[in-house]
Amino acid sequence: MMLAEVEEIIEEQIEKSEMPSFNHSYICAEIIEQISENKIFKALPELTLDIGNGLTPDVSIYLRSEIKPNFLRDFPKYPEMPMVAIEVISASQNIQDLLEKAQLLVANGVKAVWTIEPFSNSIFVTTKGGEEIFHNQAVESEGIKVDFRKIFSGHSE
Repeated sequence: MMLAEVEEIIEEQIEKSEMPSFNHSYICAEIIEQISENKIFKALPELTLDIGNGLTPDVSIYLRSEIKPNFLRDFPKYPEMPMVAIEVISASQNIQDLLEKAQLLVANGVKAVWTIEPFSNSIFVTTKGGEEIFHNQAVESEGIKVDFRKIFSGHSE
């Protein structure tokens, strides 16, 4: 499948997708909370990246030192790619579409994309080297670490 075709399919799926669910929102909040504990990184929710007509991961993670907001000028599509992007699958989404989105993000300079599938407590990690799957454990990419055992147990420590 050509890159342009994948972008078009992903854009169509985004337009059709329903609003995120409670579990989706909870997982995103927990991920951001864990990442915020490490003051080196900054986790930004729902940031539209300058890829095609715009791709919006659930969470984009940057080095805090590289994030400099300018409140006099905004970016409808942010040109700098995050180190790690995170997608959380909602009940209305198809895992295959999100894994293709992950490949597209990596092809455009994101070092790693984590695709979280809550029902099976699975984390798919996509990098230039391929895909790996982890189950209910801590995951680390580019020095960014999240312990999904804490998230999937339903309570933070």
